[in-house]
Parts: sequence; structure tokens; C-alpha cells
Amino acid sequence: MTELDPFTAVLDGPVFVVTAASGGERDGCLVGFASQCSIDPPRFTVWLSIANRTYRVAREAECLTVHLLRRDDRALAELFGGETGDEVDKFARVAWRPGEAGSPVLEQVPIWFTGRIEGRIEGGDHVGFLLAPVAVCPPIEGGLPPLLRYRELRDLEPGHPA
Repeated sequence: MTELDPFTAVLDGPVFVVTAASGGERDGCLVGFASQCSIDPPRFTVWLSIANRTYRVAREAECLTVHLLRRDDRALAELFGGETGDEVDKFARVAWRPGEAGSPVLEQVPIWFTGRIEGRIEGGDHVGFLLAPVAVCPPIEGGLPPLLRYRELRDLEPGHPA
């Protein structure tokens, strides 16, 4: 328990799958720490655990793709959050295509963007990747579907310790 727990316990943000490719490798992970951080110019930051294989791939990547998960994407959240790329090829289990700079775009997730890595921010056990958008999914007809939220995944056993 930390002194910040009473504050963070009430937060219930959306969850994302972030994918990366570099040096002939690709990986992706479930992310709960992410946010737009600038309006003009548009910028977004995703935070990757330094214990995660995705972080090791992302360190050498040019771009990252950020997928916003819908409530019916729980199986995808379990794959990218409950398995580790050190042991499992997650991309063998999902349809995907290479996007900008080879960053994988997951076919079943219609809400995504790819950002060029503009900088990195040390943050303890996570590193923030500052992204400038270079490709964005087409608009969604019929409005935004219900999003998968952190509280809905509290029981998910992570693929590696934090």
C-alpha cells in the first residue's frame, strides 16, 4: 500500500493495448496509464512498465500504436495483459497488420492511433513515451461504444510482476 492508493483507488480510466515493433521484433501490452498531454501540438503519453518486454521493444521503436479497448474486448485485454511476450507470441493469436514504421495495428480494435516517439519520461517503474500522431483510425459511425475500464480488469493476473 502506498500513500497515493486512496486517490488512485477511485480512478477508473479506460485501458489500452500498446504495440511496438523494432529490430525484427514486435510486442504489445495492456496499459492503464495513458493520456492526452497537449492540444497544440497534439501529443499523447503512454507509460510502459520497465519490467515488460514491450518496453524493451519500444525503446528502439520509431512509433507506437495505441488501441482503445471496448467493453467487448476483454479477451484481448486478457491476452495482452495476462500473457508475457517473453513466453507467448501474442500476435499469433490475433489478426493484425503492420502500420507506420511496422507498429502492429490490431484488426479487431477500430479505435487506435499511431504516434511517432518524440521523447521519453522517466517515471519510476514506468517510462512515459511522448507520442505525436502520424496515423489515426477512421471515424466510428454510430458513436463511441462502451469502453473497457480498469475496474473491469482488477481480477486480471498480470503476465509479469509490475
